[in-house]
Amino acid sequence: MSKLWQKDNTSVNEKIEKFTVGRDPEFDLLLAEFDVLGSLAHTRMLESIGLLEADELAQVQSELKNIYQGIQNGEFVIEEGIEDVHSQVELMLTRQLGEAGKKIHSGRSRNDQVLVDLKLFTRARLQELAESTFRLFDLLTELSERFKSVLLPGYTHLQIAMPSSFGLWFGAYAEGLVDDMEMLQTAYQLANKNPLGSGAGYGSSFPLNRTMTTQLLGFNHLHYNVVYAQMSRGKTELFAVTAIAQIASTLSRLAMDICLYNSQNFGFIKLPDEMTTGSSIMPHKKNPDVAELLRGKTNRLKGLPNDIMLVMSNLPSGYHREMQILKEVLMPAFDEILSCLDMTHFMLSGIQVKEGILDDSKYDLLFSVERVNELVLQGVPFREAYKIIGNEINSGEYHPNRNLQHSHEGSIGNLCTVEITAMMEEVKQKFGFEKVEKAIADLLA
Repeated sequence: MSKLWQKDNTSVNEKIEKFTVGRDPEFDLLLAEFDVLGSLAHTRMLESIGLLEADELAQVQSELKNIYQGIQNGEFVIEEGIEDVHSQVELMLTRQLGEAGKKIHSGRSRNDQVLVDLKLFTRARLQELAESTFRLFDLLTELSERFKSVLLPGYTHLQIAMPSSFGLWFGAYAEGLVDDMEMLQTAYQLANKNPLGSGAGYGSSFPLNRTMTTQLLGFNHLHYNVVYAQMSRGKTELFAVTAIAQIASTLSRLAMDICLYNSQNFGFIKLPDEMTTGSSIMPHKKNPDVAELLRGKTNRLKGLPNDIMLVMSNLPSGYHREMQILKEVLMPAFDEILSCLDMTHFMLSGIQVKEGILDDSKYDLLFSVERVNELVLQGVPFREAYKIIGNEINSGEYHPNRNLQHSHEGSIGNLCTVEITAMMEEVKQKFGFEKVEKAIADLLA
């Protein structure tokens, strides 16, 4: 089977072909629906500039929608000997429509076809990731409010420091996700730019209407400069996996807390029996394997930005074949982080917290700052009060003041859950998912 780029009397050594194709067929299947969407927009634009007749456009559009439906039904395959998803779609069109199917590549290179497919894929997966993160955020804020009055030791250097609460603990991770979503929103905006029409990186002599395809595909903007449109390959993937890595960082830290707090030495939380595993030799064991695996999987995701940067190191402008390796980094990363988010949500939905933790005398020193502040409120200068309580501790005369008076914004007595939720809502509105969903629905109508 000939390739899109193949001329008469040319062939490629089988060993070279196997090496250069790599895992592309596997990942190209994930791009199929987006390849069809790009072609739906591109062919409508071709008809508008006279490169397709109206009846040809109608045939092509109808058949592309049939192919799209087949993809949704799980019926689409890349046939043996077909180089990639773009070739497969064009072959299917040509089989059904003849010459009209051969015309769809006018004004388009495989370079910008790959680019637009990856932009659409990344945009869609980032939306899925955002929605999954919103779901976890909602659970964390709900848990923060539910357990806001249950106190918990706070630590610095893994030494007991000051009183905290489960409200603060859950709420901290909720607010952490707000910052993570800010980064994800930036990645989404980069994925939401249209490279179609940039060709091989140097444009076309056809009078392409790139603004039209931008609007049809629901992109916010064009990548205007055709050279830079090609240079966005790698950067789009880097921003996406950096956003993934940030969410992974939040989840890995939460998973580590759960491993610690679930252990007998801490004993602050308990995972239900159905969320733990046992030991082949120790009958008492109830291991938090799910949290440990979450920690390992998310820690691995944190290294992905470096993988992208290493592949892209020292590349000049223009397209280079090693860019296809980026699919192997980007595409599985979405499945992994979405699985981790889902499992984190499931684990937290069953978590049990222990009450009365700070009643234990071993936590008396947590309240030393409360004693210092008590003296300050009586008029003693802070540095002098600090020394007085320090001396009491050293001499064994210290008695804790467990009457907490934390009322400022973001403290134990004032979690600011409403304000944190408002921040997340503000980030959510910046994505503009509704515009994209409408554009795609109109394209498929």
